[in-house]
Amino acid sequence: MGAQQGACRDFDFVGTWTLKSWTREVVDTGEVSEIFGANPKGTITYGADGRMTALIVAGDRTRPENMQTMTDAERAQLFRTVVAYGGTYHREGQRLIHHVDISWNEIWTGTDQVREFVFDGKVLSLKTPPTPSPVDGKVAVATLVWERAA
Repeated sequence: MGAQQGACRDFDFVGTWTLKSWTREVVDTGEVSEIFGANPKGTITYGADGRMTALIVAGDRTRPENMQTMTDAERAQLFRTVVAYGGTYHREGQRLIHHVDISWNEIWTGTDQVREFVFDGKVLSLKTPPTPSPVDGKVAVATLVWERAA
C-alpha cells in the first residue's frame, strides 16, 4: 500500500511517541509479564504522509565489549531483545493497522500488524490481538503504552 493510500486521516497520531511500558498476557495461562523488562525503551513515529516506524529494545540489554570480539551468543541476545519495523498505517475505527514493508524479523515483512488503540491526549495505548510472540512464540495479547514525545 502506498503512503497516500495508507495515510491516517485523523492526525492526532502524527508525531513521535516514547514507550512507557510493554506488558503481555499469555492466553493459555493468564500469566502477565513485562516481556522486555520493567524499563523497555522505544519510539514509534507516525508521519502525516501515512508512514510509520517503530523501534523497541529491552531496557537491560548487555553491551558487548566491541564489534571485533562480539560472540554469536551476544549477537543472538541482541536480536532477541529488539523489535523494529516500518511501513504504512491507517485507522479503522478503534484499530490502527500497520502495513509492514521492512522488519527486523522477515516473518513480519509483508504482513498487517493490527492494534486496538485507546488515545487519551498525550498517552496512546496499543493492544495486539492474540498472536504468537516474536520473542518466544507463546500466544499472547500485548499492551504497549506510549507517551507523546515533547
